[in-house]
Amino acid sequence: MTVLSSLRGFGQINPLVGFLATQSTRRITQDVIQKRLMSGGHDRHMFITASRFQWHKFKDFLHFYVMLGIIPIVGIVFYTNVFIGPATLTEIPEGYEPKYWEYYKHPITRFIARYMSTPPQQEYEKYCHHIYEENEKRQVRAVEAKVKDLMRERSDYQAYYYRAVIAKYHRVAKKTAKDLEEVYGNN
Repeated sequence: MTVLSSLRGFGQINPLVGFLATQSTRRITQDVIQKRLMSGGHDRHMFITASRFQWHKFKDFLHFYVMLGIIPIVGIVFYTNVFIGPATLTEIPEGYEPKYWEYYKHPITRFIARYMSTPPQQEYEKYCHHIYEENEKRQVRAVEAKVKDLMRERSDYQAYYYRAVIAKYHRVAKKTAKDLEEVYGNN
């Protein structure tokens, strides 16, 4: 028995080995020599399941952004509503023109209107500029359509697309086409 022989040589160092050597072989095989359990004690089936990594990562991000964003915003809104409160309507002093954000009642809405959004005057001017640009495009399209109609009506060409030298050949071809039309007729 190889286990007993190795344990007897070890008995000089550890007194427990001498005790083990005196026990029966059956007892030694039960306590010292263990059965190889590589399957983990189950039916030798490894079930492949989906990873839960993305779900745990999503929960971590959700908790992080809730702590980072929602909780401070709730604190600011609570502080604003409890300690500052809504604006009250008062008389406007003589010669004072209120700013556009002063017409809002709630302080958070005033803050957003003042620092995060564009003024109504600027929005109006941007809209007027947009209307002006669209009107200019419409006028240019109308002039271009009129030019194309006149070119079609007069059998003309777009002179600015070609060099002046080539226009001579176009006039010759136009005169030849007119002469052929007189000879053969309109049909």
